[in-house]
Amino acid sequence: MAKSKFLTDVREFMRLHGYSIRTEHTYIYWIRFYIRFHRLQHPVSLGPDHVVMFLSFLANRRDVAINTQKIALNALAFLYNKYLNQPLGDIGFTFATRPRHFPTVLSPAEVGKILSVCDKRDQLIFSLLFGCGLRISECLRLRIKDFDFSNGSLTVFDGKGGKDRVTILPQSLKPLCDEFFERALALQTSDNQQGIGPSIPGALGKKYPSAYRQPAWMFAFPSATVCTHPYTKVMCRHHLHDSVPRKALKQAVQDAGLSSKRITYHTFRHSFATELLRAGRDIRTVQELLGHFDVKTTQIYTHVIGQHFAGTASPLDAIRYYHQLH
Repeated sequence: MAKSKFLTDVREFMRLHGYSIRTEHTYIYWIRFYIRFHRLQHPVSLGPDHVVMFLSFLANRRDVAINTQKIALNALAFLYNKYLNQPLGDIGFTFATRPRHFPTVLSPAEVGKILSVCDKRDQLIFSLLFGCGLRISECLRLRIKDFDFSNGSLTVFDGKGGKDRVTILPQSLKPLCDEFFERALALQTSDNQQGIGPSIPGALGKKYPSAYRQPAWMFAFPSATVCTHPYTKVMCRHHLHDSVPRKALKQAVQDAGLSSKRITYHTFRHSFATELLRAGRDIRTVQELLGHFDVKTTQIYTHVIGQHFAGTASPLDAIRYYHQLH
């Protein structure tokens, strides 16, 4: 019971400080795992050595990926540095490394095959992933106000790491987007008549109590059912759950004859980056569009296309091009 009370307090602290629901669930999972690993000892009685023991267990006994180890460490760093106010400092832990595997990518033709066997909703979702370089969570959270076809831009709010960014928005998607905006707004009108609407982030919901009635705040891909907001406990309509298009993607990959490749939501994002670099776009621009904190994360795509400096031509090619013109 004491442990449950402790985790409840941690959860309330995170909500008070504006952490996302996804981050809250992730951090609580790892904090609970950490406590159980140390046989229900209270974290206040543990310290850096115990954190290292836990991370070593994950690496050596559970064989988890390096990114998973980093997420677990982030959760525990939050617990000690922010909540318990017992800074961990430099714990001297070295993450386990594995040989790097290049991501699977799709050619535009292969993406076209997948889109051709999807219904309109999934076609639009997968088109946004590939055309804008979105993560699936970013795509499904999009609201009508985030689309700006006049400037060809799409704003992603509260992406990974809590960052906002602007990416490109294909003009070819406007007719399909307009169709789904119309459907979403009709659903919002119906919901409003019952006193409900799209879920609004807690702080904004308090500041703008009538925001749920404004078209700008409606989700582009609303859920088929209403639910209770986890923070405000108010009835609302959330966005579509990612399990819905995931099932559709699996079937589409099979129907498109691409089952030999391991294709996930993220494959579209990988392909977006690869195609931009293949076309000669500057790697810093691609980094910005993807929302990567470190350009080293973006550089893996230069290896995917088989050249270390993507878009960089040899001086000899310029000479040959000159002779062709003359």
